[in-house]
Amino acid sequence: MAVFPGLSGRLSLVAAIAALSCGPALAQAPASPKAPTSPPAASPATPAAATAAPADPVVAKVNGQPIHLSELNQAAQSLPPQLRSIPPQTLFPMLLDQQIDRKALVQEARKTGLDKDPAVQRQMALAEDTALQSALLSKQVGPTVTEEAIRARYDKEMADKPGQEEVHARHILVPTEEEAKKVIAELKKGADFATLAKQYSKDPGAAQGGDLGWFKKDEMVPAFSAAAFALKPGQISDKPVKTEFGWHVIQLEEKRHAEPPTFEQAHDGLRQKMIQEGVQKAVKQARADVTVEKFNMDGSPQRPTDTAQPPAAPAPAPAKK
Repeated sequence: MAVFPGLSGRLSLVAAIAALSCGPALAQAPASPKAPTSPPAASPATPAAATAAPADPVVAKVNGQPIHLSELNQAAQSLPPQLRSIPPQTLFPMLLDQQIDRKALVQEARKTGLDKDPAVQRQMALAEDTALQSALLSKQVGPTVTEEAIRARYDKEMADKPGQEEVHARHILVPTEEEAKKVIAELKKGADFATLAKQYSKDPGAAQGGDLGWFKKDEMVPAFSAAAFALKPGQISDKPVKTEFGWHVIQLEEKRHAEPPTFEQAHDGLRQKMIQEGVQKAVKQARADVTVEKFNMDGSPQRPTDTAQPPAAPAPAPAKK
C-alpha cells in the first residue's frame, strides 16, 4: 500500500512501512498485531447486549465511507516482522491515518473523473486480475505448504541421503575457441588465472577473478560440470570447454564431500520449491480448462510459418525540403 511522500509529516514512518512492505501471494504471514476490539467494560446500568463489540467494527469514516478494523489487520499482515513488532497502540493509529489518506485521495480522484479515464480503467482491471490470481493461488497452494508437508518432503528427499561431492572452481569465459586456447597458452607460461579472468572473461564474475564458489555437479550445465569434476585441485583444463554460453577455461581450487543439509538449512528452499510446484500445477489445471487462441503482434491469425517477432516499425517520413 504505497503512499506518496510529503502528504504530511506524520506519514514519514508510514511511508517507511509501505516501502518495507512485503506481501507475496503465498507468504505465510504471521498473525497480525491485535487492536482492541472490545469497548470498555460496561457500567452496571448498561445492558450487555448494547455493549457487545461488532465482529468487524468501523474505526473511521471518510465522507461517510467506513474503514473497518479488518482493513487495518490486512495492512498489518503485509508488514515485515520488524514492523509487526511495533506495539499495536503505536502501529494501528499510523495504519489508520494511512487508510484515511488513501480513501481521501481515491475520493478526490473519482471527483475529478479519473475513474472514467480508459488508461486508469485498464490499470484497475489489471489490479483486479492480479488480486484474483493471488487469491486463487493462495487458496489452492497455500494449504498444501504446511510445516508438516515441508518436513515430510525433507525426510523423503534429504534426511537419509548420502552427501554429495562439491567443487570450488574458477573459470574464464570467452566467445571463441581461439581466444580460449590463447588464455590456456598464457596460463601455461605462468600467468595468474584471476588476473586473466579480469582481463578476458565475459562472465559477470570476472571482477572476482572468475570465482564460482562451491557447487554440486547438477548445479552447472553438464559439459561444464563434467570438465570441472574431472580436474584435480590446482589443475587447469588443458582444452577449452564449450557450452551454450561460450568457451570456458576452468581451474579447480578444491574438492570436498558435503553432508546433506539439516532441516533448518533446507527449510526455506524446500518451501519455495513446493510453492513453485504448486503454482505450476494450478496454472496447468487452469489452462486445461480454457480455450486459447493466439494471434500475431498485428492481430492477424497465426500460421505455422509465423514468428514471434513484433511487426517492424514504420520507416520515418522523409524530411521536408
